[in-house]
Parts: sequence; C-alpha cells; structure tokens
Amino acid sequence: MLEVVYLEYPHDVSKVEIKETALALGYFDGVHKGHQQVISTAKKVAKEFGYQSGVMTFHPHPSVVLNRSNQHVQYITPLEDKIDQIAKLDIDVVYVVKFNEELAKLEPEEFVNVFLIGLNVKHVVAGFDFSYGRMGKGNMDSMKDHAKGEFTQTTIQKVTDQDQKISSTLIRKKLQKAEMQDVQHLLGRPFQLKGKVIKGDQRGRTIGFPTANIAFGDEYLLPKVGVYAVGVEVKNQYYYGMANIGYKPTFNKDEEKPTLEVYIFDFSGNIYDEELKLELFSYIRGEKKFSGLEELKSQLRKDEEQIRHFFSTSSR
Repeated sequence: MLEVVYLEYPHDVSKVEIKETALALGYFDGVHKGHQQVISTAKKVAKEFGYQSGVMTFHPHPSVVLNRSNQHVQYITPLEDKIDQIAKLDIDVVYVVKFNEELAKLEPEEFVNVFLIGLNVKHVVAGFDFSYGRMGKGNMDSMKDHAKGEFTQTTIQKVTDQDQKISSTLIRKKLQKAEMQDVQHLLGRPFQLKGKVIKGDQRGRTIGFPTANIAFGDEYLLPKVGVYAVGVEVKNQYYYGMANIGYKPTFNKDEEKPTLEVYIFDFSGNIYDEELKLELFSYIRGEKKFSGLEELKSQLRKDEEQIRHFFSTSSR
C-alpha cells in the first residue's frame, strides 16, 4: 500500500522515523517509460539492499512559481493521477514536495541536506538531466559532493524510442496532434482522463446516442478537439465507446472551454455523479458543424461503426 507524504520547506519529519530509502527523484509528469525506468531502478536497488522504495516529486510545476506570467499549467498526469500511476509500480512511499518560493531559493547543498540526507535516503536515482536547488544549479555530478558519503546514486541516461528522447515534452506534442497510438507507446499505457458525470442538455437521448457529460479538472492537458475511440471504466466495469472533446459547434456558438462527453456502447443506467475513467485509444475525426440533427445522426452512426471495427480488429 503506497504511503503518500506531503512536505514543504522546512519540513518537520525526523530522519530517525524513516526507513532507509532508495529514492527516485524527478517531476515525473506522465510517468512515461523513461520515468518508469528511473522508478524501477530505485525499486530494484531497494530490494537488493533491503531499503524501502520511494519516489519524490514536486507540485505545482516549478514554472508556476518561477514564471509569474504562467499561473496555470496543464498536466499529462495531474497530481492525483500521477500518484495513482506510481502506486501501480509497487512503490512504498511517495513524497510530494510543495514547490514554492522558499524551495526555489534553496541552495543545492541545502536541498540535499533537507530532502535527501534528512529523509534517510541511502540511494538516489534520477535522470541525467535532473537539476535541483536555486536556479537549477545542482545536477547529478554535483550531487556526489553534496551527498557527503551519506548516500550513493544512479544516473539514468537518456531513454529513447526510434532515436527520440522519451520525454513529457514529446508526449505533449503528440497529444496536440492527437497521435494517440504514439502517446500510448511512449506512456506504456493509453492516455487517460477522469471526471464525474454531470447533467448536460440531454440532446443525445433524443437522437439515439445518450452521452455522459463529464466534468474534468482544468489541470488536464487535453488532446486536440475531435472524436475518439475510448475505453470507459464505470462502476468497476469496462466498456468501449466514443468520446467527443470540443465545443459542439452544431448547437453552441460561444463555448469558452471544451467539453467532454462519451457515448458508452452497450450500456444503460443512471450514472450521474459517478466517476468515469476514460482511456483514449485513437483519434477518429475532427469536430465539425453539421447542418442539422439528421446529418449529425448519420455521422455518429458512421463514427460508431468505425470505432466498433477499430476495437474488434485492434490489439490496442
């Protein structure tokens, strides 16, 4: 069972209260294959030496603190989702460190003293490009000196796919282009969204496509607008379906924020206020404005046929 510990500088956790730890260190937005290699290495070291396995991440994104003009960051995995993914990797403890101005001003050596030596860390694993301390002056080379013999370290070199570094930046670009199969390959799982079902305009019921309108947090980085082939987890059951991310231009003229609605295949029932988890497997088409209900219904029938065919033939 994953233990989640929230910290900020200065923390009041006593070193003597904590088991010796092998710690994966990084921001880990997406918990993609590169991140998984960092985390799995820490887990392997922990098992070898009898340490507990740990992950340290930071929230919010440093740019929120360091760049005052950028006060809202959207994430591949918002914090709750990030913790969920780390839990699936069978880690003992995750430290969520609040990134604020006080933390940003810490000298690299002081960061190591407080958040690594001070938390009984005996081995650190991080990527080759990890930096820490004021202005990011600390790196994996300087960490050897800052450790003062209290812990050892492993540096994970660049993890690539087809000669490209697997990175959150690359995944963000793929999401913007709705290249969902590539996103799935880089993450090692389908891209996910989750939210609660809320009441919509209920128009879908009248045209034979009852949809669940999902209220999702605005911290999610969304792929481009359009129709997607999705998997849906509802009440611990899994279904296929089709989702629309967008502004519903056939009916709305001035939507400011994209909406998310899903038509769940072969499902009926009241799911208001239920949390749904969506996995986005494939981009089907862009959003378009239809001349009326009949043209919309005709297109939705084609979408459903295409998506059912996709799931019947795809290994996903």
